[in-house]
Amino acid sequence: MKQEIKPATGHLGVLVVGVGGAVATTMITGTLASRKGLAKPIGSISQLATMRMENNEEKLIKDVVPLTDLNDIVFGGWDIFPDNAYEAAMYAEVLKEKDLNGVKDELEAIKPMPAAFDHNFAKRLNGTYIKNAATRWDMVEQLRQDIRDFKAANNCDRIVVLWAASTEIYVPLSDEHQSLAALEKAMKENNTEVISPSMCYAYAAIAEGAPFIMGAPNLCVDTPAMWEFSKKMNVPISGKDFKSGQTLMKTVLAPMFKTRMLGVSGWFSTNILGNRDGEVLDQPENFKTKEVSKLSVIDTIFEPEKFPDLYGDVYHKVRINYYPPRKDNKEAWDNIDIFGWMGYPMEIKVNFLCRDSILAAPIALDLVLFSDLAMRAGMCGIQTWLSFFCKSPMHDFEHQPEHDLFTQWRMVKQTLRNMIGEKEPDYLA
Repeated sequence: MKQEIKPATGHLGVLVVGVGGAVATTMITGTLASRKGLAKPIGSISQLATMRMENNEEKLIKDVVPLTDLNDIVFGGWDIFPDNAYEAAMYAEVLKEKDLNGVKDELEAIKPMPAAFDHNFAKRLNGTYIKNAATRWDMVEQLRQDIRDFKAANNCDRIVVLWAASTEIYVPLSDEHQSLAALEKAMKENNTEVISPSMCYAYAAIAEGAPFIMGAPNLCVDTPAMWEFSKKMNVPISGKDFKSGQTLMKTVLAPMFKTRMLGVSGWFSTNILGNRDGEVLDQPENFKTKEVSKLSVIDTIFEPEKFPDLYGDVYHKVRINYYPPRKDNKEAWDNIDIFGWMGYPMEIKVNFLCRDSILAAPIALDLVLFSDLAMRAGMCGIQTWLSFFCKSPMHDFEHQPEHDLFTQWRMVKQTLRNMIGEKEPDYLA
């Protein structure tokens, strides 16, 4: 049955946490350049991908569902440094100066708001442009005011909040995260051990009726308290961690092994990365957050309990090494030991020289546009269909996450078809 979707009228405010970071400035520059005809939004599902209709007709996704037009987006956000988006993008060194200069005036106009920041959650970062908040609850109140002020000043009809900042230290799920009442109590009592800055951003966004997207592997909206709050406020939430480089490859290769019933005995992954994210991940507590996210992928795809002969004893190791000369140009190596007929061993080597922010930028844009669509379609809580874009898909305790990229892609199309009252085409007809 066709869903009632409110039209995408007026301006959509996109508030990015870490608006001066490499991913954010790359996404913003590419979006501004695309709407001026200076670049194409390559990598963006929402802008370029097609979908087959029930009658086998192929249509652009953006022609099928009412997505916000790129011209109607207004960018803003928070950062721990005061540089405007142009200065920050120059510092990030992801994009060439000539590409930044095409939208220089628009980038210079994007000035960050002071960030809600706690040095204990990212010890390698020394933020100079930060809020002075007595408690975590006060931090939330200041962020809520920021959202309201930005919305009014920029004449926005709707807001989406996107976390594109660094990975926080590992925070285990605790009693304070189990219910909304417990979470609010911990915020008011300023329990800084269990309430991270990212949780304050998420709470503030949901409280203001804005979808929240977690683009890092932090424990944040993936808690019963936040699920309860998002349903109470009828707000969509999604995450976590942009599926960009090495993990993207895993979600393609692992389903191939499983589909062909080939065994895997070991999978060793290592990376070198030199941007600010690499620097933060050089801290063991922050790396642990990322490691948990990366390690979960192949276990879920392989289902070792179902196929013990093939995947019952996989040795899986992940490493990330900070190497400043590479800046944003990450290099990932995978060594995969597989075995086939009669147990004979084989090896696969993958060397992916990727540009981290170039891969993450269209993911961030798509998550923003699809989250806004979900909000206008009356959807709330965990947006499982957006797992396609996430390294560690959010899920409740009753469900297993889906990691297979192609199954995830089918979930995206199925959700969009349901919105417009379409059925999947019969490929055998």
